[in-house]
Amino acid sequence: MPRFAANLSMLFTEQDFLVRFQAAANAGFHGVEYLFPYDYSAEEIKHHLEANKLTQVLFNLPAGDWAKGERGIACHPDRVEEFHAGVDKAIAYAKVLGNSQINCLAGIRPQGVDDATAERTFISNLKYAADKLQAVGIKLVMEAINTRDIPGFYLNNTAQALAIQDKVGSANLFLQYDIYHMQIMEGDLARTMQTHLAQINHIQLADNPGRHEPGTGEINYRFLFDHLDSIGYQGWVGCEYKPLTSTEAGLVWLKTHNAV
Repeated sequence: MPRFAANLSMLFTEQDFLVRFQAAANAGFHGVEYLFPYDYSAEEIKHHLEANKLTQVLFNLPAGDWAKGERGIACHPDRVEEFHAGVDKAIAYAKVLGNSQINCLAGIRPQGVDDATAERTFISNLKYAADKLQAVGIKLVMEAINTRDIPGFYLNNTAQALAIQDKVGSANLFLQYDIYHMQIMEGDLARTMQTHLAQINHIQLADNPGRHEPGTGEINYRFLFDHLDSIGYQGWVGCEYKPLTSTEAGLVWLKTHNAV
């Protein structure tokens, strides 16, 4: 059975953020991830990780103004300096929190920016981030996101992600494969994960439709969990879903699949 990490940006939101670490541990999780740590000091978050014996699995590079709808700036040609500063900030947090990977969100392609310019900017920023992270022993992952939930998101399918990875040419750049997003964009989940296992360093889950917990939609998660074991996936699986009702009620799937 894969190792599951609670996504604290989407689970246990009935409680304040820093209280969610204990809630995740009480629910049987041993790892956590979330969108961003930057509203808190790294030392404060580290305290809650250690107090609850949790592994910090993942967070994202700074991604612009999230409250105003920005979803990353890595493909924005006029934000390169800001992106570089964000890499340094993320590294400073990761050194304290101990995570061995950081995710890069490509962002929504800006109006007036053609595809070639967006791609060139994205590749350059990924090269910069991959090199900086490699120097401190941290892997860089990038995530393809469906364009139904985020219209215009630049990186939106596995083939595109693999092509970008090849053009970057860094041994320190990997894919974050989100099962929910890729079910919407392309399907063929089991074969894709098996074929590109060496390029995938992190997986996230939610069911479809609705982006709720496993068992609420069309995806056969019992099969996929067994499949991940059979192909030898060694990474974490982040539980990045919106509970259908409450977080606690929605966690029955963990016991159903003998995950805790």
